[in-house]
Amino acid sequence: MTTPRPLRFIRRGRAVQLHGIAPDRTLLEILREDLGATGTKEGCGEGDCGACTVVLGEARQGRMHYQAVNSCIRLAHSIDGMALWTVEDLAHDPLIRPASDPKGSALHPVQEALVQCHGSQCGFCTPGFAMSLFGLYQNEVCQNRGITRTQAAEALSGNLCRCTGYRPILDAAQQMQQLPRVQVDETALLQQLELLALTPQALEADFSYISPATLPDLLAARAAHPDAQLVAGATDLGLWITKQHRRFPRLLDVTRAAELTGVAEHDGQLTLGAAVSLTDAFSALQARWPQLHRFAARFAGLPVRNSGTLGGNVANGSPIGDSMPLLIALGAQVELASTRGSRRMPLEDFYTGYRQNQLAADELLTFIHLPLPTPDQGLADQRLAAYKVSKRFDDDISAVCLAIQLRIEGQTITQARIGAGGVAATPARARQTEAALTGQPWTAATAERAAAVLQAEFNPISDMRASGAYRREVLGALVRRFWRETRGGAETPALERLQPLTLEATP
Repeated sequence: MTTPRPLRFIRRGRAVQLHGIAPDRTLLEILREDLGATGTKEGCGEGDCGACTVVLGEARQGRMHYQAVNSCIRLAHSIDGMALWTVEDLAHDPLIRPASDPKGSALHPVQEALVQCHGSQCGFCTPGFAMSLFGLYQNEVCQNRGITRTQAAEALSGNLCRCTGYRPILDAAQQMQQLPRVQVDETALLQQLELLALTPQALEADFSYISPATLPDLLAARAAHPDAQLVAGATDLGLWITKQHRRFPRLLDVTRAAELTGVAEHDGQLTLGAAVSLTDAFSALQARWPQLHRFAARFAGLPVRNSGTLGGNVANGSPIGDSMPLLIALGAQVELASTRGSRRMPLEDFYTGYRQNQLAADELLTFIHLPLPTPDQGLADQRLAAYKVSKRFDDDISAVCLAIQLRIEGQTITQARIGAGGVAATPARARQTEAALTGQPWTAATAERAAAVLQAEFNPISDMRASGAYRREVLGALVRRFWRETRGGAETPALERLQPLTLEATP
């Protein structure tokens, strides 16, 4: 068997090339074991605590794009051709201007702010916080945008700390923008990334980590290697490696196919490539439905959203996957493709059982299509909200997820779509409740009847997240809440005002 292609990336202003990296090794493993970058810590090993956070840089349309990710569940080969920063690099990267003190005494504003605000106590979590702040610094401060307390909290939603109580770290997030600015020399970095991309590589003869750059090549690889484990952001597969100790001798990475990484709007529909990150997918959805911001910010933590993909979440088929109820409520269709052709179906018909779906052995989920409101409908006639109920506010798994969309003409509901998660073996569409709403006036009495129908429509199980009885109670409560928030026809301000403290913590 031939050695796999080398892994190449840019770190500290130079190209790093590593040979013989197994396809299922994580980025954290090569940092600590191969590169000696032990400042990046291993905490939970499942993308939950953020101690392993690093920042990746990628060229997009001639500019650098920065994202904080969990290195403990990110596969090493997935960063091929990118730039990488660990906590050791902030004060020692020659591409960060002004140049650092050769003796290493100069601190990046992120680090200096943490020092000034006393944002570190035991220090174990500090490297991860510093890297999340570095990503925020590059994306906001270096783009001449200010950082609010809310932005800081969202940027740090994937980082846990048991010492500081978070206040001094949030203080540091705002303090760092007051310090003398430094930033990455993007012109030089883009040149290095371009040179890295143009440098020829030997073919990967053993096909251990396959990452085609086009959709036709990806479908051909799927047909040739139906036994290969599919991988996108590895936010789930990474746990199979770190927690279940499973090994994957052959992986097929779908995220390099350019066609699957785009967002397009045409013919009255929004099309999201299956490899679009959750961060970018929710950004596209929020641009059309601004009231979804609160829900999107609660989908895992930011590093998970930066790595995870919308198509991966959908194809995974977890009954507690948060994107599917929303997509079902929005009327999404999925497109499946192979070398034999493509086919489309409603998302709710994609699932055949617990974590089972309609995909054939040689097929891939390629696109998610969403209908957009037509001009004659007008957004004023649409009522949309998505709710997540979980034990903690940030970075947690849903006990119940519910998304509701109504079209109302005059005072009458002419169309209803409801997606539910956490209440059945698959993400589900609440057809009986939709029927109970359609044709009825949007009144408190209608909402109360719909709540009763929804509670009877599903028979949720009891588990560590919530009891079945609690889940049924929550379903009814969320319908009543939806009525209170949307009865005036201006749902967005109501959603922004409401502080959901009672319903979003399970007992």
